[in-house]
Amino acid sequence: MVSWKQTFIKVLVLGSAFEGGSASPLSLSNILQTSEAVSYQLGDTTYLANAKEPRDTLTIINPKVDNHYATGTIITLTVIPANETIVTAHHLNATISSYLANDDVFSTEFLGAVYLTSSAGNTSVTADALEYLSSAGAETIYLDSIVFKSQGRRAISIHHKSAKTLAPGPYTAVMSKDKVSLLDTYRLYPDMYRDFVTGMYPSNDGSGSFVPLQSMSSRLWAPLVPVPSRIHSWGDPRPLAGKRVAVKDIFDIKGVQTSAGSQAWVQITPVANRTAPAIQRLVDLGAILVGKQKLAQFASGANAWDWTDGQAPFNPRGDGYLTCAASSSGGACSIAAYDWLDAAIGSDTGVSIRRPAAVTGTFGNRPSQGMITLQGMLAQNWAEDTAGVLCRNPAEWARFAKAWYTPELHQPASITGLSPLSVPDTMAFPTQILYPEEQFPLVNPAAQKILEPFLSTIAKELNMSIKYTNLSATLIEAPIFSDNNNTMDRLLTATAALTYWSSHVAVADPLMTEWARRYEGRFPPVDPLWRKEWSQFNASVINQAAYDQALQDKRKGVDWFERNVLPETPQSCSESLLICDIGTGGLPSFREKALNEGPNATFLGRMPDWAAIPCSMICPIFGCADFTIPLGQVPYHSPVTNVTEQFPVSINMIVRRGCDFVLFNMVEKLARAGIIQAVKTGKQAF
Repeated sequence: MVSWKQTFIKVLVLGSAFEGGSASPLSLSNILQTSEAVSYQLGDTTYLANAKEPRDTLTIINPKVDNHYATGTIITLTVIPANETIVTAHHLNATISSYLANDDVFSTEFLGAVYLTSSAGNTSVTADALEYLSSAGAETIYLDSIVFKSQGRRAISIHHKSAKTLAPGPYTAVMSKDKVSLLDTYRLYPDMYRDFVTGMYPSNDGSGSFVPLQSMSSRLWAPLVPVPSRIHSWGDPRPLAGKRVAVKDIFDIKGVQTSAGSQAWVQITPVANRTAPAIQRLVDLGAILVGKQKLAQFASGANAWDWTDGQAPFNPRGDGYLTCAASSSGGACSIAAYDWLDAAIGSDTGVSIRRPAAVTGTFGNRPSQGMITLQGMLAQNWAEDTAGVLCRNPAEWARFAKAWYTPELHQPASITGLSPLSVPDTMAFPTQILYPEEQFPLVNPAAQKILEPFLSTIAKELNMSIKYTNLSATLIEAPIFSDNNNTMDRLLTATAALTYWSSHVAVADPLMTEWARRYEGRFPPVDPLWRKEWSQFNASVINQAAYDQALQDKRKGVDWFERNVLPETPQSCSESLLICDIGTGGLPSFREKALNEGPNATFLGRMPDWAAIPCSMICPIFGCADFTIPLGQVPYHSPVTNVTEQFPVSINMIVRRGCDFVLFNMVEKLARAGIIQAVKTGKQAF
């Protein structure tokens, strides 16, 4: 190893200085610099740094001594907390090795400069530590609040003025005569599966706003998504610290346009000036928002071939031409595609999280009605909209959701029309599995062979019985309304009225009115589904009075359901765990319409002829909690690649309204037992 006396470095210390030969900054390629940001490449990886609002500034106390870099020079720098009395090469090697092993943003190229800081006080750095850093590529070493025993040489002091501890990890540094400005730095990942509308990063200006990333990969036709180092969150005690999260572009985020999947909507609405409270809670819990994601226009259930304002996301599973399903499609497909993304936030009104989760083999939940406020989210149905999360790892999914949902953000009864929500957090699991025989077996026998042993295993593990029932017959015969024997028709009609009036007031009327005002009475350009629905809207049938009546009907249905289908007992929040198939019965469904017309594929949304209600509508109507759980995968012959591919198989678990945490606790227990497993990214979930 090179002697520390021979290293060509400049050590800037508090109290002494060792000056070697001059050094040049690490070579960065393709540097683009504006007043807002700096972008550059290290090897084949592109980075972006927030130049407008530096994270922090280090001050060189004695600027008369040569600072080694010209003003404006851009270098890479790594902050290493050395909270020990004596900092050795062994300590630094362990730290840097940990950085390399556990972070996808940090690389050895960020060791061009190193800033060692310590909270221990009276700390010294050994000669072998300096030798190690030099051999690792450090041209400059900054020491703050560290007593460096350098045999009496003169000092140049580096001082960190902020009262806040500087987070460890990689930064971009901009040099001046007496300052080192540290910029938040992001690795730019290309969104090759077209899941994002835009990447974004925090503005750092103290307003809580975000900056949309105005760049893309022209070679890959892909948006770029800025991802910060995970190292920055190490030591942050908040429950979601460092979790990289993408958000469906139906939620407002301050500083970013909300599109709701519509170019027309973008034209008539301003950039958001406030972040939706549900999303702000994620930020407060330490989550890192990295971008906004595509959705079917205005959160509809439109198939991929009916998208007009944008291209539907691509599903990484199987042959790459499987559907991503409904409106939270960008979220589900990104979680299935990208290891660098931890969670995606979506909304679920009719099926919009659960079915995308099913066709991508990921975990997704529709929470109990009223679980979290939806202020700042564009409505489809005020009384049935919900917000959920998509993840790959079941235990992390459960912990994420339980941290996010809080009683302080529950919706009031004036919105849900239901009783106040109570959410116990216990291990008192359901005692039986309700198996609705009219919904099974799954269409694909191979998928049914995965489901049956899974149910037997969880029944044995949790000491549950399996009860076979006909849920449709129970619902049809339910005496919910004394003046109407056709119970399900009335409940489905109520749901339709709630949806039509909500979307008319929140979306259709504002857009049509403003568009007509701006463009000589013209009708706005929207997807075929909305053009038909809005053109046929009948205000004499769908109005506030009809909405109010529908809300009352829904309340009666929920109350009856909770007494008779999923009752609470002294032993459990929900006596039963109801299972259902919200996916495709184990058959592939494609993004191209014609590919679904063969015997070994299916269109979305089909239900058995003998069922009275689609599986997807049980919880929208009855307010319950519905989780999509991936179980395995089945082979299919792809008409696209002409080889055998794998399609994910999922099941849905439903519990009584308010029993979300009980079900999440059950998911965690099954994950620990290996019965439910994390899924991989890419072509195969398992």
